[in-house]
Amino acid sequence: MKIRNPAISILQLVNLSFNYVIQTSNIYKIDESHALKHSMDVYQYSKNIYNSELFKNSYLKNQENIIYMAAIGHDMCDKKYMNETEGIIKYKSYLSGYMTKNDLDAMSKIINTMSYSKVVKNGYPKLGKYQLAYHIVREADLLASYDIDRAIIYNMYTSNNCYTEALKDTINLLNNRILKMRENGLFITEYSKKESETLHMKAIEKIKILEEIL
Repeated sequence: MKIRNPAISILQLVNLSFNYVIQTSNIYKIDESHALKHSMDVYQYSKNIYNSELFKNSYLKNQENIIYMAAIGHDMCDKKYMNETEGIIKYKSYLSGYMTKNDLDAMSKIINTMSYSKVVKNGYPKLGKYQLAYHIVREADLLASYDIDRAIIYNMYTSNNCYTEALKDTINLLNNRILKMRENGLFITEYSKKESETLHMKAIEKIKILEEIL
């Protein structure tokens, strides 16, 4: 039985969440494109964005745990691998001894509305005082999507494609979605605007290199 301790440190909470990613990835056979490495990448980007926004939005200090838990565990509730509702219930239950109900509810709302497909379909949700926290996690995930190898890996696992076929599909994905994120205004924070510009240019260069394989 877990002892309720909402005062647990951020780093202890981060450790717990990464452990959950490992456990859940093993149970649901979540491939490496959405497992631990991706969770680490999104966490780091969310941390960078959070730190860049904190000086002008000091209230974010009280939402740091929400931001990091959503960033680390967002794909542990992904409909590509499990029932989305059941996934979020299990993740909230796992963290229930360490976060308040209000924080868990805010985290789940961010996770449930942050995906690219949901934003395209429904736009941004209205989350009140958690709106910036939402954008921090959402943008962190988008920045991690510039990882071309990750997209190739996911395609190979889910479509049973060989490397070159997966590469073709990934290049199409990059041209039709990833490289259009900036022009579609999906980055709001200054950090993400600047970082996405750098990642965008690196992605273009890598596409040129990969196209030589085909």
